[in-house]
Amino acid sequence: MSRVFTRLACILIVFAAATSMVFAQNITISGTVTDNLTRETLPGVSVTVKGMSGGTSTNESGQFTLSTPAAVPFTIVVSYLGYRTVEQVVTSSSAALLISMEAQSILGQEVVIAASRTPEKILESPVSIERVGLSAIKETASPSFYDALTNLKGVELSAQSLTFKSVNTRGFNANGNTRFNQYVDGMDNQAPALNFAVGNIIGMSELDVDNVELLPGASSALYGAGGINGTMLLTSKSPYTSQGVSFQLKTGLNHLNDPNQKARPFQEAGVRFAKAWNKFAVKTTVSLLTADDWQATNYTNFDRNSRTQKAGSRSTDPNYDGINVYGDEVSVNMRNVANNVLTATSAGIAAASGGLIPNINAVITASLPVTATPTQIGTFLGGFPAALRPAIQNAIPFNIGLRAGLIPDQSVSRTGYMEKDLVDYDARSFKTSNSLHYKLSNTVEAIAQVNWGAGTSVYTGSDRYSLRNFSIGQYKLELKGQDFMLRGYTTQERSGDSYISSILGVYINETSKSNSTWFPQYVGNYVGARAAGAPDMQAHGLARSAADVGRYEVGSPQFNAAKEKIMNSTISSGAGAKFDDNSNLWHYEGMYNFTNLLKDKIELQVGASYRVYDLNSGGTIFDDLNREIDINEYGGFVQMGKKLGDIFKLTLAGRYDKSMNFEGRFTPRVTGVLTVAPNNNIRASFQTGYRNPTTQNQYIDLAVLGGATRLIGGLPESLSKYSLYTNKPYTDVSYRAFLASASAGAPNPALLQTYTFDPKGVRPESVKAYELGYKGLLGANVLIDAYGYYNQYKDFITAVDVYQNVSNVFTRFGVPVNAAGEVTAYGAALGMDYMIGKFNLNGNVSYNEIGDIPATYVNDFNTPTIRYNLGLASREVVKNVGFNASYRWQDSFYWTSSFASGDVPAFGTVDAQVNLKIPSVKSVIKIGASDLLNKYYTTSYGNPLMGGMYYVGFTFNQ
Repeated sequence: MSRVFTRLACILIVFAAATSMVFAQNITISGTVTDNLTRETLPGVSVTVKGMSGGTSTNESGQFTLSTPAAVPFTIVVSYLGYRTVEQVVTSSSAALLISMEAQSILGQEVVIAASRTPEKILESPVSIERVGLSAIKETASPSFYDALTNLKGVELSAQSLTFKSVNTRGFNANGNTRFNQYVDGMDNQAPALNFAVGNIIGMSELDVDNVELLPGASSALYGAGGINGTMLLTSKSPYTSQGVSFQLKTGLNHLNDPNQKARPFQEAGVRFAKAWNKFAVKTTVSLLTADDWQATNYTNFDRNSRTQKAGSRSTDPNYDGINVYGDEVSVNMRNVANNVLTATSAGIAAASGGLIPNINAVITASLPVTATPTQIGTFLGGFPAALRPAIQNAIPFNIGLRAGLIPDQSVSRTGYMEKDLVDYDARSFKTSNSLHYKLSNTVEAIAQVNWGAGTSVYTGSDRYSLRNFSIGQYKLELKGQDFMLRGYTTQERSGDSYISSILGVYINETSKSNSTWFPQYVGNYVGARAAGAPDMQAHGLARSAADVGRYEVGSPQFNAAKEKIMNSTISSGAGAKFDDNSNLWHYEGMYNFTNLLKDKIELQVGASYRVYDLNSGGTIFDDLNREIDINEYGGFVQMGKKLGDIFKLTLAGRYDKSMNFEGRFTPRVTGVLTVAPNNNIRASFQTGYRNPTTQNQYIDLAVLGGATRLIGGLPESLSKYSLYTNKPYTDVSYRAFLASASAGAPNPALLQTYTFDPKGVRPESVKAYELGYKGLLGANVLIDAYGYYNQYKDFITAVDVYQNVSNVFTRFGVPVNAAGEVTAYGAALGMDYMIGKFNLNGNVSYNEIGDIPATYVNDFNTPTIRYNLGLASREVVKNVGFNASYRWQDSFYWTSSFASGDVPAFGTVDAQVNLKIPSVKSVIKIGASDLLNKYYTTSYGNPLMGGMYYVGFTFNQ
């Protein structure tokens, strides 16, 4: 694969050499840019030559110098967010220019690229799009710009920890959202082994973010597989137009009034440097965040089989399984324990006696009544050789307990450990981005870029995963021009010291005392307590206390030693909880825009891509312990747009994609924009989208939930490996019905119903998305954006739990499958921005609802029906002082996942910040808070409660 990437580099170099030009003598101009009211100089103003790419920006003193090959007279374009763009004709380079800019409302004037992969005004976008510009990023009240995304219309975040957050739109939210794409400077930001972005842990430093564009809904026609529920593009600043040194320091507190721990500080520091020397430019950014993470403390009793909550606690339910407690997933029926002890004892006695005592259990039954006294038992044991007496004596309580009805048909679980004792909550996020840029001409630029991040966080999937010292690197070579783009990059994922929390808890228990010892001790002591007259719950308590003798106490040397050993032993070793993932992604793509060649008579774009997933988990995630797994994908698209008169634009697009494991897919898109009045447009679209089953949907082979469930891929080869086609498993519902009949004392195997897997295995999921929207200016100060959508999903990828009987032992499998029938979802959203003098009043409300679902489909819509945001801001309420405040509320809803299911309560939060600009030192001081009122809430069930974060930040921008 590295050879392929090397070839790409050679192609780029040859292409660059072929397209380089010899320039005429450049003209150099200089000048100063000021605010026309305050007369203060404006740093960071963009200055470009009209009709040409490249340019410069003003320094901290508002001054600029620009060298250009353009011949006089030519026009320069001076632009700055929040100010009216100035165009000025330059006739000579002899005099310094003095340019005055006027502040203005910029509602609806932003330019976006994501909607059509070509620049267009946001008012004219053919599909719904949200944009966060540079000023909004600087003025966000949240501790980070990424956290502030939830204030956008129709956008929600699922927060699994302080730094791991997943973005979603239009329903089917998930902890790791495989239906949403995230791109950073054109690179798919997904982790190859997960198929979704890990929030902004290895994303972009806030100092380097130029803008964020977010497309709610399907986008496969332009961006390929994935993005079935949305696509987000993060674009960094150019080193040509944003030069100089910037740094940011931020410190604050969280965990105030947290019942789990005392208030703790968090710190974040970042620095950015960019410099351009005519054609050549360099940029580097570094940032580091450290904090104490939020702790997951949901100890609700949970039935993993039915995925429902149940009554009881550790002290009242012998089979307690806490959601954020690990090690208690191991559960065994007490009667089965007794029978297994008797079976094993009989076999041992038969072997030790040379076959003279073939069935000691039958001998005990025939010789001792259920009311046998100690004297009777002693006399009975005296009739056997001394070497056999201990084993026979151990079996007697189990025999009598079963015959006397003292052993209930009750499952009991091991005593678990709380998440806070197993998971690393030392949250860290380090990321750096470094790039070299070279302008081969005014319109052609070559880029070599390295993004690398490492950190420690917690992620929720089918388990709680402690992502410890993991890292992801992205390495890109790109050549882009006014009309084309050629890009190749690779994503290198390294799991570091990451591990599964439940497996860790299970193995610590097993190290302190094996299950084969603990459970018989529990049942034996229970029988003894009941025989002595103890009531049921008291007997359970005595039995647990006896069986837990020798259990490693949290913080003890034995606990710490066992934890360290298991954490650092791989899953594939059979004695560890550690991942060993070194998966990679290789991606190559190109695009050409023929619009200029066609003299703007028609807009025409074509593009193609090729991708390889290179899975390397050493058997700790995928079925790759003894083989290599690569997944090859390719695709291409074409898009044509035509403006019909002055009021209507029609765009047609289509894309074909093929993955090696699935049939090819064609995804068309049709959009139309009707201008009903200046700056007022109605848009309508029909889009299709699809996503391939993830790498885990295809090849996972992993025990989770303490080993209680094995997750396997849905490809035929995975199903065949475990004989699920031939030894058909039983449905989850029928297996639970069978267990209920057994508990009632009349086991009924006829209740078991087999599950038949599709011979073709799991296949891609697709959606047809219909949208009607309006965006327009009502006067100069009011911007309205509204839309309604309706989605039809086919072959919706979900999962089933089945139970396979092998030699009377039932094994639970979690397998991805396609839901039979159609799944539908619909909704609407309304947003408004209102400029009132110096103030911006904004708000939005969104509505999402699931429609038709098949009878067998597990509803994981995981989205509140109603959510809304309200905001009030001013960039300068008084001289050099600005503020921003927002209120967010969302309805309660039911959350379903393979880890846990339950109600997520409604909540509302207030975020606010006030900032002071200090022009003399080019700095800003910001004091702010997220969840200002410190009302703890959770965004998804089984994840931690989060409270307020209060901070002070200092930013210097040269």
